[in-house]
Amino acid sequence: MPQIPEKIHELTVGQLSARSGAAVSALHFYESKGLISSRRTAGNQRRYHRDALRRVAFVRAAQRVGIPLATIREALAELPEERTPTHEDWARLSEAWRAELDERITQLGRLRDHLTDCIGCGCLSLETCVLSNPDDVFGERRTGSRLMVDRAASRPRRTPGQQQPEDCC
Repeated sequence: MPQIPEKIHELTVGQLSARSGAAVSALHFYESKGLISSRRTAGNQRRYHRDALRRVAFVRAAQRVGIPLATIREALAELPEERTPTHEDWARLSEAWRAELDERITQLGRLRDHLTDCIGCGCLSLETCVLSNPDDVFGERRTGSRLMVDRAASRPRRTPGQQQPEDCC
């Protein structure tokens, strides 16, 4: 990893990329989303303040745990410009994200628990599947495809011995 002398207070995009491990294109993307900022030289080259290193690390760590970029931007907006986020900043912001992460963990647990049943059924009905349509009342009663009550009048009549969709699974 290239070392940057302490007397240098601004980094080129290449230096920031090398030090942070983020691709240059990712840094440009972060800047376009307002997560980091740069100034332009007379030659129109980007220059990043050294605190951008910590901000990029902050963004990447938050992304790794699934925090959306818009939420990360809001969090970084609370910090003074050109100040490296501190341990206390990270603790305060991560505490605010804890409930969101706990909800995601709960949702993933439900997904895991229903996945085997749903794959075993094979329907993956977008209208009634407990995974594709988690708030579906019929999906809570049982898995598999079936006709909804309000569609019963429009379904074709069954001939004796013919299996109806709700009879499967």
